[in-house]
Amino acid sequence: MKKRWLLNLVMLCVVGSLVAFLYLRPKQTTEQEASYDISAYKLAEFNAISVEFPAKAAVKLDKVNGFWRLSAPVNMRADQASVQRILSIIAARSKDKFTNPDLEKFGLNNPELKLKLVRDKNSQDKDNVEEFTFGTHNPVTDEQYVAHRNAVYLVSNNYAEAASTQVIELIDKSPLKPTEKIAGFDFSHLEQWSDTRLNVDLADGKWSVSIAAAKPQQNEMNEWLDFSWVHNPAKSVEMYTPDRKVTYPYVVVKLADGSKVRFDKIQESPDLLLARPDEGLIYNFPSDAGFTMLNPPINIPSK
Repeated sequence: MKKRWLLNLVMLCVVGSLVAFLYLRPKQTTEQEASYDISAYKLAEFNAISVEFPAKAAVKLDKVNGFWRLSAPVNMRADQASVQRILSIIAARSKDKFTNPDLEKFGLNNPELKLKLVRDKNSQDKDNVEEFTFGTHNPVTDEQYVAHRNAVYLVSNNYAEAASTQVIELIDKSPLKPTEKIAGFDFSHLEQWSDTRLNVDLADGKWSVSIAAAKPQQNEMNEWLDFSWVHNPAKSVEMYTPDRKVTYPYVVVKLADGSKVRFDKIQESPDLLLARPDEGLIYNFPSDAGFTMLNPPINIPSK
């Protein structure tokens, strides 16, 4: 009897300890922290953007044939990824939302910038434009106050930084337009190919070379085209005004629609600078990538 009594006592202590632990342990938070969507818009809704600053010219972009272009202060192809980063404000979320706020309190009476997303730039409808204004920064959270439709939100500084990107950095760094399909190259006006008058052409998926002794490998040529011209953005661009008094070596890119694009070789070292006169831009490529661009793997046997 005594042993059974002791066993029951031990079991009672164990059960009591378990109940006390479950009752006294820290309770887990089951409620999720509040979060607010700044908007429910979709990227495809908008075909024009205006970024306005207090003391400098506005930056304007328009979607043309499915691709974004800068229309002010310059008329150039835009870097599509940079534009997507500007538009990303529509997907922003915030832990803080202030309805009908005092704009001066958040620095929104004189905003740092205004971002206007336009559905139809030819429409006069007031609901055609969605405006986001950027105010002061919160030093505690390192975030920024943004106003949209009678509410103020606290969001990452990255959204204002994307909208404030310098114009030169918003220009597309690809030497060719997305719609320009390559059909060949004329390298005969470059020093290293002037004697052999090198041309390479792509027809029906097959490469041909104007030099009879060349033995091009189709896969090598395809990889060269892809990595040297199609997916090889310049590391930087700058404006270019052709000088009629100066003649540069040049390469001609042949396009599938029968048109041609000329690139002047401004310099080859330490970086390759290729200028595209029709777009008024100079593309800056690292020397190793530049060398590959102008020297396709046509496999000429050594003598």
